[in-house]
Amino acid sequence: MIKFRYARFGVLIAALGISAVSSIAPAPAYAQAAETVKASIGTLLHDASDLAKAKKYKDALAKLRDADAIPGKTAYESYVIESTRGSYAMAAGDKDTAVKAYEAVVSSGRLGGAQKLAMYEALGDTYYSMNNLPKASTWFGRYLSEGGEDPKIKQMMTQISFQSGDCSKVSKDITANVKADEKAGKTPVEGDLQMLANCVKKDKTAYVAAMEKLTTYYPKKEYWKDLLNRLPTRPGYSERLLLDLYRLKEELGQITTLDDYMEMSQLALQDGLPAEAQKIITQGYKAGVFGVGPEASRHQRLKDLAAKNAAADLKALPKATADANSAAEGNGLVNLGFAYVTSGQYQTGIDMMVQGIAKDGLSHPEDAKLHLGVAYLWAGKKADGIKMLKSVQGTDGTADLARYWMIQANRPLGK
Repeated sequence: MIKFRYARFGVLIAALGISAVSSIAPAPAYAQAAETVKASIGTLLHDASDLAKAKKYKDALAKLRDADAIPGKTAYESYVIESTRGSYAMAAGDKDTAVKAYEAVVSSGRLGGAQKLAMYEALGDTYYSMNNLPKASTWFGRYLSEGGEDPKIKQMMTQISFQSGDCSKVSKDITANVKADEKAGKTPVEGDLQMLANCVKKDKTAYVAAMEKLTTYYPKKEYWKDLLNRLPTRPGYSERLLLDLYRLKEELGQITTLDDYMEMSQLALQDGLPAEAQKIITQGYKAGVFGVGPEASRHQRLKDLAAKNAAADLKALPKATADANSAAEGNGLVNLGFAYVTSGQYQTGIDMMVQGIAKDGLSHPEDAKLHLGVAYLWAGKKADGIKMLKSVQGTDGTADLARYWMIQANRPLGK
């Protein structure tokens, strides 16, 4: 949400083409351009100015009411009185009187283009602060329709639609704004994206799309958490990808609990990746969640198992490599290559995975491309990683994970 931007009406006196009220002479007349005010009105305006300088705004407004009561006022005299009344009423905190006065100023027909826009904006701001959304919308609408270009006014209009419950308009306006911002190379406004997400919450697909935009431009922990927690519940998502989801969470620093470390390390062991399991277990010990409490011995057994399997894999490596190279299909090369990658031997693993993907007969070709894309990112080859991840087309969650890895890889600097 954008915050209310209060525009002080007092500063508009100069913009309206009227000299500072404090300089009004009591007699014989107050002159502006070729027009004048009667001496009697000029005296009351001067008295009101003195009271306003003493911060006696209510007394100053009373003097203006006396000026109002003088018969036979010219249009210019009414204009001066209303302009002054608006300024003093705002200073007194009487917004109702202020907006009525300034609406009269607008109706006078004496304002130039820039003056009118400033007044429209000020009226819209003040009505918004009064929670009069229809009136605020009217004046902001006039500002935009008559040439105002401040993008914050467009945001205010969208916020008013949101507060009024017009989510259809909110979605339409924000979607258009986001497309325009992206085309112009600008970052969409976070508050707009938040409103969009709130408006489309009942539409799961649209909500996820909105959250992806938020996470892309504002990669905050809470946005990522919402997005990743929803992924396994989406239609068609495969449980086979649970370890892949944990990998992304680990990349984002979201593996923090004992259950997280336990499940991820066990899944890595089940997938034949003991080196990856060892890495997670080591992190669990460093985080202080492993090796403590009543299940400390269980943690040690898990650690020992990972070490045992890693040693066994190392011993079997020559035969596994020969078998993978001689196989007609590429599953062995892809799996063995990714095992190398998870152990930190990136280039060796990447080369094997590329060879495996080039062969036919992959059990899960989209998984293979996802893992190769991640491998490139881990190896510091971002361009290759993004290119590979863009090619992932799976409908079982692989394409979603690939897209999220790209969001993470392209996160804004400093995020």
